[in-house]
Amino acid sequence: MKSIWKGSIAFGLVNIPVRLYSATESQSLASHMLHKKDLSRIRFQRVAESTGKEVPAEEIVKGYEVEKNQFVILADEELREVAPEKSTGIEIQEFVNEAEISSLYFEKPYYLEPDKGAGKAFALLREALMKTGKVGIAQFVLRNRDSLCMLKPHGQGLVLNALRFASEIRSMEELSLPSSEKISPSEVSLAIKLIEGMADSFDPTKYMDTYTDEVQKLIEAKAKGQKREAPAPKAAKDNVIDLVAALQESLGSVKKGKKRSAA
Repeated sequence: MKSIWKGSIAFGLVNIPVRLYSATESQSLASHMLHKKDLSRIRFQRVAESTGKEVPAEEIVKGYEVEKNQFVILADEELREVAPEKSTGIEIQEFVNEAEISSLYFEKPYYLEPDKGAGKAFALLREALMKTGKVGIAQFVLRNRDSLCMLKPHGQGLVLNALRFASEIRSMEELSLPSSEKISPSEVSLAIKLIEGMADSFDPTKYMDTYTDEVQKLIEAKAKGQKREAPAPKAAKDNVIDLVAALQESLGSVKKGKKRSAA
């Protein structure tokens, strides 16, 4: 893996030199837009609405709309003046319980690796976080952008999760959500039994990106001039009217499945 950032974690007066690595990678397949007639690539051009003609790069400026069709132009120099100063430090500002952080705030995970000579200090922070059950909250600059983050132990390492700022989270107030629906105790009891019957330890390896796999197989088959039959479509489910009946039937299916697994 190639590191994307190099700096240090500030833990009180302790300074831990580290390297940052992306913890995830995209599994999606890249496609290109082609002209159906001769399969030549489609190129996009920057065209002015007023003339319909292509505009050279040196004549393009950045504008921010303040009112309908009214723009404020900002030069690259002006944007650089207000950009956050590049930082080489992840300064932990406080320690909190991870359960207090809503999943809405989690954006992207990264791995942290101690630089040469920083192994002991790195291990100290990792062990202290494990024993206290706390996570560190910090702010630093990544790719010229102010980033909020959370540090937590993971196995023998530390994971840095980039967090969204509170201002980036939308309110749910505009949604139409059930608030006065009458739910009977028997319906709640059956739903709880169904959840308990389906409860298991989370194993992410059980879940596969089947769509990407199927597209890859389709590409390989067509490249060889073969025709691949599409899988039969799944039958559409009817709208649930009788909740109790649906829950009881679901619970029965779960129990049968458990017995078959045991056998």
